[in-house]
Amino acid sequence: MSTATATRTTRQPESFATALAAHWPEYLIEAAGLGMFMISACVFGVLLEHPMSPLNQAIDNPVLRRACAGIAMGCTAVAIFKSPWGKRSGAHINPAVTLNFALLGKIAWRDALFYIAARFAGGIAGVFAAHLLIGPPLSHPAVNYVVTAPGAAGPWRAFEAEVLISALMMTAVLLVSNNKRLARATPILAGSLVAAYITIEAPLSGMSMNPARSFGSAFAAADSPALWIYFVAPCLGMALAGQFYRLLRGAQTVYCAKLDHSGNQRCIFRCRHDQM
Repeated sequence: MSTATATRTTRQPESFATALAAHWPEYLIEAAGLGMFMISACVFGVLLEHPMSPLNQAIDNPVLRRACAGIAMGCTAVAIFKSPWGKRSGAHINPAVTLNFALLGKIAWRDALFYIAARFAGGIAGVFAAHLLIGPPLSHPAVNYVVTAPGAAGPWRAFEAEVLISALMMTAVLLVSNNKRLARATPILAGSLVAAYITIEAPLSGMSMNPARSFGSAFAAADSPALWIYFVAPCLGMALAGQFYRLLRGAQTVYCAKLDHSGNQRCIFRCRHDQM
């Protein structure tokens, strides 16, 4: 093993206590990553949807407002994915992504559980931090803590849409991140899909794809319309995509769970990135 590879991989802990002691920086990074994403979502939610916002008044077309929100959140996601911290933790910022990679055998279940718990904590903290920053406009009914809710087509259509966009996202991530030529483009691809989904799919489900993101908003708003959709559908869609990828191409073609493996940050996953 080369020196560079040796610095990127770590021995898998044998207990929850040793996992926490060895990998707590990555857990905190994941919590902070989703927290920052939620602050961004709340800020742009108020700017674009609050009726007293100059930006809301200037942009009459709801599709155009969603496109602006999509670009803002897509750029936020890419910035998190490509940050030095994101390159260290893997920058999933989504329990459904982590669950899929655990099912694919790329993440130890101890780390996966800590990652998932950290994201729920980060999602809640991010919305409350945004509330301290923004104040009452965040609770206005037009914004409502950027809660994700089914659209006019109803909860089952929202469920179907969340399964579909989650499956497409994970399929794209697996295809690109495990291709030597294309792997560095994974953050851009994922951020672009976030932007497109907010623009196009949001009227169906509110565009979550992320249980912790939806829970953070619902917790702050004390409002959880069909929250089960945002727990079940993203996990189901990404898990189905992951297992379909494994069936077609084999588990050995999934080299690592990181979205961006550039640089020389350590990797706490079951990593074979150097073999790609």
